[in-house]
Amino acid sequence: MDISFLGAAHEVTGSCTMIRADGLHILVDCGMEQGPNIYENCDIPVNPSEIDFVLLTHAHIDHSGKLPALVAKGFSGKIYCTEATAKLCSIMLRDSAHIQEFEAEWKNRKAKRAGEAEYVPLYTMNDVEKTLELIVPMSYHQEFSPAEGVKVSFSDAGHLLGSASITIEITENSEVKKVLFSGDLGNVSRPLIRDPEKPSEADFVVIESTYGNRLHGDRPDYIKQLSEIIQRTFDRGGNVVIPSFAIGRTQEMLYLIRIIKEKGLVKNHDGFKVYVDSPLAVAATNIYTDDMLDYYDSETLSLVKNGINPIVFGGLKLSVTSDESKLINADSEPKVILSASGMCEAGRIRHHLKHNLWRKESTVLFVGYQSDGTLGRSLINGAKTVKLFGERIAVEAEIAVMEGISGHADMNMLLGWLGSLKNPPQKVFVNHGEDLTCEEFSKTIFEKLGFSAEAPYSGSVYSLETGECLVKGNSARLEKPVQKRASTVFDRLVAAGKRLLSVIEKNRGGANKDLAKFADQINSLSDKWEP
Repeated sequence: MDISFLGAAHEVTGSCTMIRADGLHILVDCGMEQGPNIYENCDIPVNPSEIDFVLLTHAHIDHSGKLPALVAKGFSGKIYCTEATAKLCSIMLRDSAHIQEFEAEWKNRKAKRAGEAEYVPLYTMNDVEKTLELIVPMSYHQEFSPAEGVKVSFSDAGHLLGSASITIEITENSEVKKVLFSGDLGNVSRPLIRDPEKPSEADFVVIESTYGNRLHGDRPDYIKQLSEIIQRTFDRGGNVVIPSFAIGRTQEMLYLIRIIKEKGLVKNHDGFKVYVDSPLAVAATNIYTDDMLDYYDSETLSLVKNGINPIVFGGLKLSVTSDESKLINADSEPKVILSASGMCEAGRIRHHLKHNLWRKESTVLFVGYQSDGTLGRSLINGAKTVKLFGERIAVEAEIAVMEGISGHADMNMLLGWLGSLKNPPQKVFVNHGEDLTCEEFSKTIFEKLGFSAEAPYSGSVYSLETGECLVKGNSARLEKPVQKRASTVFDRLVAAGKRLLSVIEKNRGGANKDLAKFADQINSLSDKWEP
């Protein structure tokens, strides 16, 4: 009985873990890597046809995106997930296949002219259709047995509609072990969905660490933040461009904007338009308005029961075709544009950035995590110019970050979730975090909770009987570690500076004596560190 870490090891994306027990091969997630590749992920150590079944935590592509590739290589077992995850996968995986096929067509046109070999896509739409046929939807807290000697149950992870933490109870030679996968754990008090459910028992835990070394701070007033950003941008005559993940974050933003419109919080711009410019986001938004009552929080349930659609309002425009997308920037009226991808690495958002980054009137508002090495992270870190479609674009627009709306739990929330276990687990495995974050959070778990914790590299194998490491993974980086580590630490410093500005703004209107003391403290700190 052992566990192998294959993806999202010292990285934030590409989640994939395999359990071997009593002749079974169980895969938990099969995600696609997104953003820069820091470590070389090892391959799944068995033929895909030998995998008995897959357990899927949620629909995001970094957890589900390589399932069709697994099917294309021979996997034919069942894929278990929640009903909401199944519905979201039906659009996300089809969208991913479309991108794969389009990219292959484009590359093959170039390859043919150059006399090079044909490029084969990772998977096709046909592979996706076969994958969707294998999905078996389950409910939260519904214990099921996908194979003899194995019991599984899902609980709400609070990260995305249908996201789940997974408990796997395995019996081998009369010995029973419970392995708990956190999945991506959500932030608390977010629109539409419930807070993460806390676990009670596990022998081994695999926990994410996206924000394992950071705190979100006090819960800000999302409505106030967003309405102020829209107000000052519209008053300048600009657009608010929001790079947003098509599923989850886009719908949360629509929920907030509906409230802003309902309360008339943006003055002198009555009836302002809000464009959702992403076919995937449009399809997902329609799923959110479907029969998903089992997944909503109490506030959203109350709205639905009173006949109010929580994410639809006057002025909402859903853009599907490329022609509809192009017309958005032809309209000179100030507007809000929600477009994918959330990290600005691909998709229609790059066209909207090209049209708005150079405009001092406009604002680019980030409302989600930006991985190191992405265009989104570069803009947050103060890039003066960026290259889009071969053209150098000056960054003159306001770059804003909506504080505290992250879809991931912060360090204290992760510790609180883990600390709810009645008894210490034999070992905690930390993954799904940037390189240093994984290491730091594993140390924090030991220091704060006294739990044995490690951050495995890809290829690491551990015994699920003793907890000892059987095979050490590959810790060799694909790029120079010193440069990367310095960049990561500097990013934390930049984030701390942004938080300080936020704190300063919150003290506007305070007593002069207190403000003067605060200013002296900041100046003293600046004098100490100024080169």
